[in-house]
Amino acid sequence: MENQELKLETAGLADLESLSQLVNSAYRGESSKVGWTTEADLLGGQRTDPQTLKKTIQDPESVILLYRQGQTLQACVNLVHKEKSCYLGMLTVSPELQAAGLGRKVLAAAEDFAKTQWRCQEMHMTVITIRSELMAWYERRGYQRTGEMEDFPYGNEKFGLPKRPDLKFEVLRKIL
Repeated sequence: MENQELKLETAGLADLESLSQLVNSAYRGESSKVGWTTEADLLGGQRTDPQTLKKTIQDPESVILLYRQGQTLQACVNLVHKEKSCYLGMLTVSPELQAAGLGRKVLAAAEDFAKTQWRCQEMHMTVITIRSELMAWYERRGYQRTGEMEDFPYGNEKFGLPKRPDLKFEVLRKIL
């Protein structure tokens, strides 16, 4: 990861299976426990599936950016354009590559995309409040906790199967 500038490409329909595998491997199940971003102790089930990703890719206000080394998909991030703001979600790095700086570079490239391609002035996201290490990671990159809370969508399996009754999201924001 010596190159300061990271080249990301836009996901297409041919990427659905590999993208779903990458995201699920980083967030859920035993494979996710290799990395530090796992949600396996908080949520069961899958994080996403090819059908959900297809809708995201086909949404004209959304883009999934990918990073590959050779033919291997190693990281991704989803951006959703909302006027002068951009929602960032699904920032994913392959579990065995986490803690090596790739996530930081993908985040910076996503912020640059939102600012230059969509002219966004702000990036925002939601993070599960009890993920203190993840909150701290984003805060070190300039995101601020807002105190704005959103309920976790219990009963909606699309978001996973909660293993705790106290899950909530907090909105984080950064001026670009």
